[in-house]
Amino acid sequence: MTIRRTTTAAAAIALAATSLAACGSSGDQAGSGSSGSGASSGAGGGTVKVGIKFDQPGLGLKQGSTYSGFDVDLATYIAKEMGKTPEFVEAVSAQREAMLQAGKVSYIVGTYSITDKRKQKVDFAGPYFVAGQDLLVRADDTTITGPDALSGKKLCSVKGSTSATKIKDQYPNVQLQEYDTYSKCVEALSSGSIDALSTDNTILAGYAGQSQYQGKLKVVGKTFSTENYGVGIKKGDTATCQKVTDAITKYISSGEWQKSIDKNLGTGGFKVDTSKNPPKPAACA
Repeated sequence: MTIRRTTTAAAAIALAATSLAACGSSGDQAGSGSSGSGASSGAGGGTVKVGIKFDQPGLGLKQGSTYSGFDVDLATYIAKEMGKTPEFVEAVSAQREAMLQAGKVSYIVGTYSITDKRKQKVDFAGPYFVAGQDLLVRADDTTITGPDALSGKKLCSVKGSTSATKIKDQYPNVQLQEYDTYSKCVEALSSGSIDALSTDNTILAGYAGQSQYQGKLKVVGKTFSTENYGVGIKKGDTATCQKVTDAITKYISSGEWQKSIDKNLGTGGFKVDTSKNPPKPAACA
């Protein structure tokens, strides 16, 4: 009898251990967030992989193990609304569509302009902010007053960005140099290797406001485009798109949107275009 009881108890312990292991495995898979399923599963704990920029002060900036910026605040808010903790992954402009298509991130919040061409490959929730393309030049440069004054000038932008595409299409006489990050463009501008940097005014204001560039660089202040920032999502993932749209709407109506704007973009003389901001997110389709 003693032997039989011992055997039965051992079997019960083994069964319990197997059940616990299975539960742990399921939780790990749900929390990975690598395929988009983590974001779609709603409030269930775990992490969700989110693409952001690592080199855009005021928007998406990584310093050591710390992340800050307007886009980072929104990305974090969306994750929390889904019951998740964000795990940030760098999403450079030229790789964003591929990252979403491959399921490397569940969504991307990184000054990602909504365009018809991009919507063929990925879905968007938003817009959550409306920016405009502008120019960053050295503070003592009085020759560049807008895009029409760029003929023959060396201009830097980033590969895969709408800013670079617009320059190619509308200003063919510009000597365009494309780098993989805006921070490299800023370094080249500061050193004199290029004459100007072009991208969204939000991004440019963040760089001009950095301590090492204050008084050395300036935003021209003449926008020549309308950029609707959206949250990129894998094509066809309507469940995640709706959850992200709901989170953006709540983020704006709660006042958190304005708080983040004031904290991250309210310095350096940057003024938000209140005739376009905050925008109303479009319905997921």
